[in-house]
Amino acid sequence: MSDQPFGRSRRDFMRIAVTAGSTAALPWLKDAQAQTPAGANAPATPVNAANPAAATATGQAASQLATPHPAKGTQLILLGTKGGPTPSDLRAAPSNVLVVDGQPYVVDCGNGVALQLTKAGIKLPGLRDIFLTHHHSDHNADLGNLVFLAWATGLHTPVNLYGPPRITRMIDDFVDMNEIDLEVRMREEGRPPLRPLINIHEFDGPRLVMEDERVKVTSMLVDHYTIKPAFAYRFETRDRTVVFSGDTTYYPPLAEFAKGADVLVHEVMYLPALQKLMKTVDNAPTLLDHLVKSHTSTEQVGKIAAAAGVKTLVLSHFVPGGDPAITDEMWAADARQHFAGEIIVGKDLQVI
Repeated sequence: MSDQPFGRSRRDFMRIAVTAGSTAALPWLKDAQAQTPAGANAPATPVNAANPAAATATGQAASQLATPHPAKGTQLILLGTKGGPTPSDLRAAPSNVLVVDGQPYVVDCGNGVALQLTKAGIKLPGLRDIFLTHHHSDHNADLGNLVFLAWATGLHTPVNLYGPPRITRMIDDFVDMNEIDLEVRMREEGRPPLRPLINIHEFDGPRLVMEDERVKVTSMLVDHYTIKPAFAYRFETRDRTVVFSGDTTYYPPLAEFAKGADVLVHEVMYLPALQKLMKTVDNAPTLLDHLVKSHTSTEQVGKIAAAAGVKTLVLSHFVPGGDPAITDEMWAADARQHFAGEIIVGKDLQVI
């Protein structure tokens, strides 16, 4: 048998076959190479921008054409808007990203945050700063996974994690738990060691959290019942100020912290729906007590927004967040009794 079929040597033929097979077997390689550390400068998934003239904007996230995140300016994206850890086909777990001059700043890491960021057009290798408001599983369940998946996608630059104590322990345990996978990917994919890329900044009180050329971030303590510390965050950029309430019961000092902000993203609880929810769970008395002592009602959110004098109130972290019978108007009506500004009933992947 000839060693040169079709004018090529057997060695050349095998080289072509192996190359073609490798490319087909490793489609992630092309995708990973396309991931750049530029952060959020990439086309976004269809999302809804609120109509400034409307008192309430509900958003139809899938109705608009994809547009790139602006290289200049501040853009808020609601990644997940459901409160609580139980999965729902109505809303994703709580998380937000503030894109400032193209750079993403993530607030909270509920289940599926990496997927939601990807849907929003955020390149995971561009992540630099991630903030946790508190240690409830709907907010921190995917903290380790987000950094890991960014690393698996091509992250090779440091990531800063900010939030309450025990983040270091969480990350160390996560790295230990995934030791086999991490070692294989370092050895066989040429990844850098993951743990040295993660810088952790823990704090237990109000402070200047971080400041760079794009944003200044400060924190305050809020009242989330037995979870302490729990933080609200204020992000001040050149063109906007955005405040995230985190999880909190009605807490008037938050109004002073949010004073004059362009946007207040506040958790919300619809009290009339709790009775219906309690009929579906076995631990109804205990759960009801927890919810009432931990969260802020629709009417109380309106009072906070009015006292703060914010321009726009964004309702998010809905409790209960899995009941489709609660309309946008029902979420907003009580808040509107006290707050005359724009009210946005948040939707997953909505741009504000």
